[in-house]
Amino acid sequence: MTRTAAVTAAIATGMRALVLAAGLVAATIALMPQTAFGASRIKDIADFEGVRDNLLVGYGIVVGLNGTGDDLTNTPFTKESLVGMLERLGVNIRQQGGTIATVKPKNVAAVMVTADLPPYARLGQRLDVTLSSLGDSSSLAGGTLLVAPLKGLDGTVYAVAQGPVSVGGFQAGGEAASVSKNHPTVGRIPRGALVERELPLEFAQLTSLTVNLNNPDFTTAHRMAGRINQALPHLRAQALDPSTIKVDMPGPTADPVGTMARLETLDVSPDTAAKVVVDERTGTVVMGEQVRISTVAVASGALSISITETPEVSQALPLAPGGQTVVVPRTQVQASEQKRALAVLPSGASIGDVVKALNALGATPRDLIVILQAIKAAGALQAELEII
Repeated sequence: MTRTAAVTAAIATGMRALVLAAGLVAATIALMPQTAFGASRIKDIADFEGVRDNLLVGYGIVVGLNGTGDDLTNTPFTKESLVGMLERLGVNIRQQGGTIATVKPKNVAAVMVTADLPPYARLGQRLDVTLSSLGDSSSLAGGTLLVAPLKGLDGTVYAVAQGPVSVGGFQAGGEAASVSKNHPTVGRIPRGALVERELPLEFAQLTSLTVNLNNPDFTTAHRMAGRINQALPHLRAQALDPSTIKVDMPGPTADPVGTMARLETLDVSPDTAAKVVVDERTGTVVMGEQVRISTVAVASGALSISITETPEVSQALPLAPGGQTVVVPRTQVQASEQKRALAVLPSGASIGDVVKALNALGATPRDLIVILQAIKAAGALQAELEII
């Protein structure tokens, strides 16, 4: 084989290798899951009915405080709770005639205990709890919560909390001054509650699911139902209203968790209404991508007026008969107006075009609020203007 033929064969071999590599890359990309532009997972834009937290609340006593507890004279409920707890433990502090002995400890505080019971919580599962002082305690630092039952709205005890309190602040001081950081009257007990009762919900026996959109919208509900029917043909999804999609299952499925996992990871492109949100207190303006503006001309100029007062003293000459000292006012007024060009926003301008044009005018966020309000008043802003 000649040298030229060898070179030609090597080039041909290299080209075939490149074509094969390109084909493998293209096949790999084709097999990868594609996500539509601007699409979101169902689990991020909707909730499943029944799969939610439940609020728990309870009343408890924190002991072991370093003189920062409730004043039992001002908080009779703390005193009654302390007496009742001691009596249940076999300690009698009542005098003859049934009157309660004088007790003035400063290491006890009454608190409200709150927690969230997650869906499908099982017996023995640990929950985080939050404690908030109910009386006039100045700090819960160093305290320990005694057994406190946590109830739901139906009055049933679902969990029991107890443990040392963790406070993310402090307070210290004397008779004349004190210093504090954060809120020492609120604390937490990580994993401080035990689940004692489960919620009656058999997920595997469900024959239908209800999906609730976080932001109700007809278009998004229709798209979601169509996406579910396309990706999971063995299910039947139907949009009942702008916020509710009902998903019927053929019957108790053998893999309900797998079905839910595939369902909640489906990509749906949510549709949003054109809206401009303006916060005049902070000068914040937020515009959605659907905001459009009809043809309109905008000019913005700032007028500033400066007034300076410089009083002067006029004093009589020495030995002048009847001379008086007089204060003569001197006022200087200056007015200046910025010269800015007239910008024309064409019909159908997007949010990017609007921002560029207004930035070219040198508009500040405060100016932008006034300009948007004026454009809306002129009927050229094709969006809802919400002022918060």
